[in-house]
Amino acid sequence: MAVPGNVIYFAGYDWLRTSRLSPMNGRVSDTYAPLVAGSTARVLAALVVSPIEMFRTRMQATSSASATGVFRDTLNGLSEMVSAEGYRSLWRGLSLTLWRDVPFSAFYWWGYEYGKDGLAEMRDRRRGRHETQSTPGARRASRSRSEEKHSQVLIDSFIAGASSGAIAAFVTTPFDVGKTRQQVLRHSPDAGSSHARGVATNGVRSEDKSMPRFIWHIFKTEGTAGLFKGWAARCLKVAPACAIMISSYEIGKKMAGGMNERKDMRDQNYNQFDDL
Repeated sequence: MAVPGNVIYFAGYDWLRTSRLSPMNGRVSDTYAPLVAGSTARVLAALVVSPIEMFRTRMQATSSASATGVFRDTLNGLSEMVSAEGYRSLWRGLSLTLWRDVPFSAFYWWGYEYGKDGLAEMRDRRRGRHETQSTPGARRASRSRSEEKHSQVLIDSFIAGASSGAIAAFVTTPFDVGKTRQQVLRHSPDAGSSHARGVATNGVRSEDKSMPRFIWHIFKTEGTAGLFKGWAARCLKVAPACAIMISSYEIGKKMAGGMNERKDMRDQNYNQFDDL
C-alpha cells in the first residue's frame, strides 16, 4: 500500500509541477501551483490505494489458523462484498480520508516549497549573491538549489519538511478529529445501539452528517478545544515523519539527477569520439 501510494504521490506532484505536458501549465500561477499539485497528487494516490487499504483493514480484522487462510478468507469476503454492493464498495470510506489528507497535502506542499525557497534565498544572501529584480523568485531559488550540495539539500528539505508538516498537521487537526470519530463510531460493535447513536435533530446521528456539518457540530458542543484535541501528539508524529520522508526523497532525486547528468556527459563524449 505504501509503495504505490508514495510513488504516485511524489512522482505525480513533480510531474504536475515540472512537466511540459502538465495540465497546470498556463492555468495555475506559480504562487498556488504547490497547493493545487499537492492536492491533486493526493487524490490520485488515495484513489489507487483505497482498495488496497480496504483489503489490509479486513485482513487484519480476520482471524484464521494460518496466514494463507487469512488471505483466502479476506479475498473471498471482498469478492462477496463486490458481488453484493458493486465495485464502488472498494472505495468505501474514501471521502473521510480525502477530507483530511487533501487539505493537509495542500498546506504541506505550499509551506514546503516556500520554506525551501526561503532557506535557499537566505543562503544566497549570506554568500553575497545579488540577483536582479527581473529574475522571478521561484526560478532564482530553483537555480540556487540545483547548485547545492547533498548536505545542503538534506538540511533544507528536513527543516522545511518538518516545519510545513507541523503547521499542516495543526491546521488540519479538526478534519483528523472528525475522521477519527466517524470511523470509530461506524466500526464500533454497538454502533447501532441507542447509547452509540448520539441522535441529533431529525433522528440523524451527528457522526453521520457530512464532514463540514460534523465539524461545526463539534465546535458548537465542545468549542475550539474539541476541534483541536490531540493536536500536539499529531504534530509530534507528523513533523518528523514528513521531514524524514521528504529529505530522503530530495536526496534520492538529486542523486538520480547527478547520475543522469554523468550518463549524458559520457554519451556526448562517445558521440564526439565517433565523429572524430
